[in-house]
Amino acid sequence: MIKISHIIGHTPLFQGLETAYLDKLASIAEPKSYTRGEIIFSEGEPGNGFYIVGSGKVKVFKLSFAGKEQILHIYGPGKPFGEVPVFTGKHFPASAMAIANSTVLFFPRDAFITLITQNPSLSLNMLAVLSMRLRQFTVMVENLSLKDVPARLASYLLVLSDEQTREKVTLPVSKNQLAGLMGTTPETVSRIFTRFVTDGLIEMERNVITLIHTEGLAEVAESG
Repeated sequence: MIKISHIIGHTPLFQGLETAYLDKLASIAEPKSYTRGEIIFSEGEPGNGFYIVGSGKVKVFKLSFAGKEQILHIYGPGKPFGEVPVFTGKHFPASAMAIANSTVLFFPRDAFITLITQNPSLSLNMLAVLSMRLRQFTVMVENLSLKDVPARLASYLLVLSDEQTREKVTLPVSKNQLAGLMGTTPETVSRIFTRFVTDGLIEMERNVITLIHTEGLAEVAESG
């Protein structure tokens, strides 16, 4: 129970809550384990609760009618996912899969709604996170529809730098997964990274990237 409370207390949804509320949340959380490649939920299934990643990584994605996959998000420890149906009571709008052996905490919708009615600060925290998620979706739609791949990749590196608060960032995903996020192929991602290195924008050692010229990356992100 202590470990569950620790995970809950470090997720953005529940930061700042008193220990008593964290314990209540822990009491309704259901730990679940998934192996790499295992589906957690599928698009169209009833949204009967939401999840928080305890360990491992989870991707949220959609499939086109032709079977093409578009990765929407990749989440690591402490990140919530599948939370939108908690409020709408509808179905999951996308699918989720473990991309590494993972443990997650599942929060049943009915039990969680009961806690929310008892503690309005939970609602405020969730609204803040959902607003940020909406902003991320807006940026993604803009990137995929209006920007070319180099601009998308430059934008992603700058976002990583902000999230990790440093100019030497670690890619949280593989090149294949990054290509899925960018809506392109792994070969194209490799070519663009090589070009960024040649142009003196970054230095790269495996999955660690040093942003040498952030202003140049910003220009690429803006104009391609």
